[in-house]
Amino acid sequence: MARKRICVFCGSSPGRRPAFAAAAAELGTRLARDGVGLVYGGGSVGLMGTVADAALAAGGEVLGVIPDMLAGKEVAHPGLTRLYLVKSMHERKALMAEMSDAFVALPGGFGTLDELFEAITWGQLGLHRKPIGLLDVEGYFAPLVSFVDRAVEDGFVRPPYRGLFVVGASVDGLLASLGRHVPPPPIVSWVGP
Repeated sequence: MARKRICVFCGSSPGRRPAFAAAAAELGTRLARDGVGLVYGGGSVGLMGTVADAALAAGGEVLGVIPDMLAGKEVAHPGLTRLYLVKSMHERKALMAEMSDAFVALPGGFGTLDELFEAITWGQLGLHRKPIGLLDVEGYFAPLVSFVDRAVEDGFVRPPYRGLFVVGASVDGLLASLGRHVPPPPIVSWVGP
């Protein structure tokens, strides 16, 4: 894979299914072994901690970005290659995006979805042209993908922009898809079909 760094959005909770943590560990290990740096939210707990620990254990570069207000709550990871403390969630997302060549979402809650949809929206607006992927562990993102398909069907998302992200059920499959993914061009006009 030609990417230098991938930003991973994921939960500060481990979730209830062991497959979530297993996928996070597999992704972290794979990125490190491929020489791809990990950029993520900087926490040491939940899937965030799992993906970071796996990448570090495999000798990878791990860059964390965490707002001051969350450094205690998400327990900022003490062993990263570099930890960036920022003032706000907005700064966190902007810095993670700036340092990354692609984005991957693992299972997570509202924060993960916020980060994911901001990356998708920025791609739609042409603020970046970076691949975005969902690691659909045990069908976790299937309802979200159905929702996006419904938004396309009902005219709220133009069909080309459904192509702003790819979905994969395995780490290998998703990384291969990201390596081939070419995002659609940004919106030129808000009026029209």
